[in-house]
Amino acid sequence: MSTDRPHSVSVAGVVVDAQGRALLIQRRDNGRWEPPGGVLEREETIPEALQREVLEETGIKIALPATLTGVYKNMTGLIVSLVFRCEAADGTPTTGDETRALRWATREEVSELSDEAYAIRVLDALDATSPPAIRAHDGVKLV
Repeated sequence: MSTDRPHSVSVAGVVVDAQGRALLIQRRDNGRWEPPGGVLEREETIPEALQREVLEETGIKIALPATLTGVYKNMTGLIVSLVFRCEAADGTPTTGDETRALRWATREEVSELSDEAYAIRVLDALDATSPPAIRAHDGVKLV
């Protein structure tokens, strides 16, 4: 089975604080709560894209290397996402062009705020098991 549309590759960074909470952003475009991230640009390495996306969306510079905690495929959107557990190296959480709001969320709050497909990314990062999780979803629910 072939498709005319190729897959996109994205990264997301789950920044975890000393209390074990994850930094979530509320996106301006759709109002959803999820970890900061986005699509890799052509000339970027994965770590460069991860650092750029987290900085653009939260004002936080992350420490590298970050730990890969999961690989997720959006079966309808044809996006493969690499999710990393990150530590803040510098900066203060702040909103930006793509971010309406942000907050530090506990495990329970993550599940209440985010669609299942995004909550599981954060929960997998908080658990940080090895090997990383490999999951598929339809953009909202796991499949």
